[in-house]
Amino acid sequence: MKTIEDLDVAGKRVFVRADLNVPLDGTTITDDGRIRAVAPTIAKLVERGARVVVASHLGRPKGAPDPQFSLAPAAVRLGEILGKNVAFATDTVGESAESTVAALGDGEVALLENLRFNTGETSKDDAERKAFAEQLAALADLYVGDGFGAVHRKHASVYDLPGLLPHAAGDLIATEVGVLKKLTEEVARPYVVVLGGAKVSDKLGVIDNLLKKADRILIGGGMAYTFLKAKGHEVGISLLQEDQIPVVLDYLKRAEATGVEFVLPVDVLVSAEFPDLKTKAPANPSLVAADAIPADQEGLDIGPKTRELYAAKLADAGTVFWNGPMGVFEHPDYANGTKAVAQALLDSDAFTVVGGGDSAAAVRILGFDENAFGHISTGGGASLEYLEGKTLPGLAALEG
Repeated sequence: MKTIEDLDVAGKRVFVRADLNVPLDGTTITDDGRIRAVAPTIAKLVERGARVVVASHLGRPKGAPDPQFSLAPAAVRLGEILGKNVAFATDTVGESAESTVAALGDGEVALLENLRFNTGETSKDDAERKAFAEQLAALADLYVGDGFGAVHRKHASVYDLPGLLPHAAGDLIATEVGVLKKLTEEVARPYVVVLGGAKVSDKLGVIDNLLKKADRILIGGGMAYTFLKAKGHEVGISLLQEDQIPVVLDYLKRAEATGVEFVLPVDVLVSAEFPDLKTKAPANPSLVAADAIPADQEGLDIGPKTRELYAAKLADAGTVFWNGPMGVFEHPDYANGTKAVAQALLDSDAFTVVGGGDSAAAVRILGFDENAFGHISTGGGASLEYLEGKTLPGLAALEG
């Protein structure tokens, strides 16, 4: 896979496929981690005299312009991080994009509007997707893929466009792939995996693959209740994917047969009501044993005994991969489980990887120093699919 050092970029229009899919509260960016992650690649291209055309998706618009998904706030924030003006095109391949890119001088940057405002970006029809990629290619001389959070998508700007232009991987993607190789090829043991988040179905593939590689798997978050139910415990009104119980039982049996330690919560914080995440009003949860959740209560975080247990299971780790919070971390009454796991990673001597998505957001929201972790991924879904052993379309296109 070529890197940007392999490209002669001076005076050239360089299309950078970034991942600026940041959370917004209206027009206010609430977590700029993904913008900061790609900024060094853009800055390096600027220093070398490139005319940088940045493009990204944001959210899930329906193939048409939608103001709530505009990348305009990202253009402002990217400019602040780079310390220079970032021109903003109000469309993707239309008149504004063409004139904005044409006006760029050496070392200048423009951001196109949301790629998903065009149906061709996400189309499953190869011809429609390629036609949109050809329109994007007309705006550039070279392509740099640096949107790791999107490389698992077979989208026009990720998969088709690199085949139309000389291409290379940006520094962010190169770093992400290097880290993931450490989790699959060069693992320091014990290798401990912490999985949380809402749905066990989102993690089935990665659990299946990690059963062959990990030494311990710790389960938290909403997905834990499907595991507890599989073991015959009452889970009340907690998140539950009953249809996944047979698969979960199979994983538990396989783990026992192969010596992989599967660790489930021993106590949980429960409530009859989901907390108010806007007002953060006190939730007054109850603490119960994980096998004694009342029928009218919902599990919303791991309890103190589980926090201690998980910290102990992480203490001697050589490598840790963590994807998914332990509870509803956005509310202070249910943030302690996620905090405890983050702190345990920092207290260990392990190579620690926070696998993007909500866990990466939680690290920042809960006030941890990002630089204290070995690596914080910008792509939760992409990281998981890589660890499942899948071929990621965006990476395959860059290697071509």
